[in-house]
Amino acid sequence: MANNTREIRRRIKSINSTRKITRAMEMVSAAKMRRAVAAVLAIRPYAHSAWSVLTNLARAFEQYGGHGMLEVREVKSILMIVVSSNRGLCGAFNTNIARKIRYELDHPERLKMNRIGNKKIESTVKDGELKVDYITIGRKAAEIIARVDGSDAHVIASFAHLTYQPKAEEVRPLAKLVMDEYLKKNYDKVVIVYTDYVSAINQQTKIRQVLPISKVDIEKQIAEIDQHAKEYGLVGPKVEYKIEPSPREVLEFIFPRLIEMQIFHAIEESNASKESARMIAMQNATDAAGDMAHSFTLAYNQIRQQKITQEIAEISAGAAAIES
Repeated sequence: MANNTREIRRRIKSINSTRKITRAMEMVSAAKMRRAVAAVLAIRPYAHSAWSVLTNLARAFEQYGGHGMLEVREVKSILMIVVSSNRGLCGAFNTNIARKIRYELDHPERLKMNRIGNKKIESTVKDGELKVDYITIGRKAAEIIARVDGSDAHVIASFAHLTYQPKAEEVRPLAKLVMDEYLKKNYDKVVIVYTDYVSAINQQTKIRQVLPISKVDIEKQIAEIDQHAKEYGLVGPKVEYKIEPSPREVLEFIFPRLIEMQIFHAIEESNASKESARMIAMQNATDAAGDMAHSFTLAYNQIRQQKITQEIAEISAGAAAIES
């Protein structure tokens, strides 16, 4: 009996210590989540303005359709940017990314479809001939890729430091690498897999086409920032621009900024989603630890009560035997 109570006390102490740790991690994640959500909100004006300008320059997309970043090719090779976390303890955040990548690899017809605007090009490449390489953001991404695509999966670059509140200029080397690889025709399509922050309890894993520039995917990604996108003029009347020095030179400047904005937005969304998922996971762990400690405390009290009752019964029996 004494051994049982001693073991239960040890377990209660261990659980309470773990509960303090998970509670502290929950509070830290909550603070980080608030900062991450604030960062997402901060890029709304730029994102909305960028898409509004791009919409009003829609004619330039067709007139200068020969631009390298607009060139739609048959998809034989794909570069996939995967945004994950650096550490675990964030619930199903990384698992959902792995599940999304596995689904896309199991349905290559989705990856092979290339589009710009409403134009779509179906690929005749057989499933086994489709080449997929990766760029990872976050240390967990490499583990995810090895798990879903095998240990021989090719990762051409890794940017682990971009997982927490990156600055816009820190994303430019990644964006430049992506654009250079596409313009060199090393890849026919570039996509990004990230987690969209909807609310503290709802995050959705998405895949978006980055190159060739797709107005459909850009529109979806920007609209995810704010459900009230109409209030910001995203579907308003077109504006006539007088462009200097020339439309082509303006597009040459806008396109890289647009790619940077897409990637930066995806990283910020994933950052907010990661901290939210970790906060919820630690909150659940704290609650579970509290329930477990309560159960063990109840069991401990029951054992003590049984021991006290037994001792009282033994004393009463001894007193009765002496009186008789």
